[in-house]
Amino acid sequence: MAAGSTPPLLAAVAGVLLVFLAPAVSGDGATLESVPDLVKAMYVNIESFPCVRLLNLSGEIGCSNPGHGQIIAPVVRFNSIDQLVQPSAVLLPLDQMSDFFLRVSNDPELYHKVAGVLVESNGVHNSLLELSPDRKFPQEDFAPYSNVSHDWNPAGSGIMWNRYDFPAFLLSEESTQTLRKIADKNEKSNNGYQANVAEFDLVMQTTRAETHDSESCLKEQSCLPLGGQSVWASLPAMSNESMKHQKPIIMVVASQDSASFFRDRSLGADSPLSGLIALLTAVDALSHLHDLSKLKKQLVFAAFDGEAWGYLGSRKFLQELDEGDDSVNGINSSMIEQVLEIGSVGKGISQGHPLFYAHAARNSSISEKMLDALQSGSDSLGSDNVKVKPAAASNPGVPPSSLMAFMRKNTSTSGVVLEDFDSQFSNRFYHSYLDNPANINSSAIAAAAALVARSLYILATADMPVDLITLNNIKVNVTLVEELIGCLLTCDPGLSCGLANSFILPSNSCPSHYVGVFQDSPPSTQFPAYADDTSRFIWNFLADRTGTMAGNTSSCTGKCGDESEICVGAEVEGGGRCVVSTTRYVPAYSTRLKFEDNAWHVLPVNSSDPMGAADPVWTESYWNTISLRVYAVQSTSSDWLVLLAGLSVTAVSYLGVIVGRTYISKMTKRD
Repeated sequence: MAAGSTPPLLAAVAGVLLVFLAPAVSGDGATLESVPDLVKAMYVNIESFPCVRLLNLSGEIGCSNPGHGQIIAPVVRFNSIDQLVQPSAVLLPLDQMSDFFLRVSNDPELYHKVAGVLVESNGVHNSLLELSPDRKFPQEDFAPYSNVSHDWNPAGSGIMWNRYDFPAFLLSEESTQTLRKIADKNEKSNNGYQANVAEFDLVMQTTRAETHDSESCLKEQSCLPLGGQSVWASLPAMSNESMKHQKPIIMVVASQDSASFFRDRSLGADSPLSGLIALLTAVDALSHLHDLSKLKKQLVFAAFDGEAWGYLGSRKFLQELDEGDDSVNGINSSMIEQVLEIGSVGKGISQGHPLFYAHAARNSSISEKMLDALQSGSDSLGSDNVKVKPAAASNPGVPPSSLMAFMRKNTSTSGVVLEDFDSQFSNRFYHSYLDNPANINSSAIAAAAALVARSLYILATADMPVDLITLNNIKVNVTLVEELIGCLLTCDPGLSCGLANSFILPSNSCPSHYVGVFQDSPPSTQFPAYADDTSRFIWNFLADRTGTMAGNTSSCTGKCGDESEICVGAEVEGGGRCVVSTTRYVPAYSTRLKFEDNAWHVLPVNSSDPMGAADPVWTESYWNTISLRVYAVQSTSSDWLVLLAGLSVTAVSYLGVIVGRTYISKMTKRD
């Protein structure tokens, strides 16, 4: 059945129903003058967020209608599930979500009774202690160590990695109330004469094309690879002269994407957006310093996209470095001396004071220097009482992080991951839609930014004496932290906030940090045809904070006159301004994919890509329409009665016309 169409039997009798039911349906006295008016009044479109079908080289995960058409099923509450006699749409409390999906996956009899799942929203008053659909060791296949039995994420259920051949939607708060009332009506219906049903339109193109893995769906073009645009910038900007005489590089990295069971509810407030916000705030703090060019080391900041799906951004960045692509012009992997990753820092508060843990990649003199710099940075903050501790030696290694990609690429990499936990995630809502602003503390993020900014200054001075006056003048803008939280983690103001609107025109004010799909061929220039709102905002923010005003002060809408210049705020009304900045986009997609002859192709494992063998090569299915609506239907016998009544009315009307015409004809002959 086509999306949005009217069921055939209902369409057949709609004209009759309009006559008999219009007054009852309209209720408020409004006049229903046409069949479309009636249909609109009878159907309720439900605001909701789908679980969609994803594929990899070995199979599928996520949700889809099982066939090529819509699913229509009565709505029942979860507590009635054991009494199901027909496939039904299950209204599921959020606190039962993990147990239910685990049970469904292991109970074939129950599986066949589930036509669809409607997960209730808990709203702002969340009483859940934990909910994480990811595994207990997220992305364990990429770990640079053998002990992968460690439970970094003890709340993890793993349900987002299973395949479900039925639709599942997360309801909004308002829709939750609507569906509860509908389920109650169905429970109170004693004669079963009337049922309130949900109609699911979640037909995936890979189901239609019968392509059930990434390689086959890319070949048949029924899917697209997951991917986006990472961003990196140097502070200060690199000149042609500095590129000839390169300094050792300190890479400061964070992730910009998250994941969730429900595609468009991937905020990731603590994991990983708190780290990204801390990175942006640290860049802002350091950008106010003078004579950064005199530092012994070059600071390079990177926000990687696609990290939740096989470390796409960091791995592609390292591959581009190997190949010397234009996207990484100015840096090379041999110059990267240290990597500092800012992970989840939004819950770094203990006994009222900021506390963070430093997870070192390996025991080396450089790693020790990084730990010492973090401690010195902590000491310099004095009364702010920002503490940092080394992570427990009993940990198997660094936690799931982009640093793993650097370590797998080069085993001698020295790096540290700054986190708000020691041996287990403090975030009990990891990769859940409940990892929202209520799950983080802005004071912790500001403290992490201050710690990072000062530690980076200490590291970049190398063997020079640290200028204590300059160090103590490095202060973070707490208001900026609050503003970034509002821009990147809320719908109000969301990406319609003043800061974002000074740089970009967002496609949607409500942010979502799901990586999405790589929609175009890999760009050969620094002007990708498509970059999502978050990536464009980060690019403009970093360019603005790391750049210096160009000689040409006229407005710009694209390229600037000089190769060292870029246009910041080109999207906004009136144009942007040219600045001297080394800020670049880097495509983020699987290193095992190649775009050739207008199609994506899976490449064999390459020995130069040590993580390639573990790469699932994630793709997302195409779809035509995704929708969820509810309406009331009567039993089949009742529908037939209405049809017969309509036919009777038609027959009587036709007979009346015949009799009338005969009568008129006789009267005419008499005259």
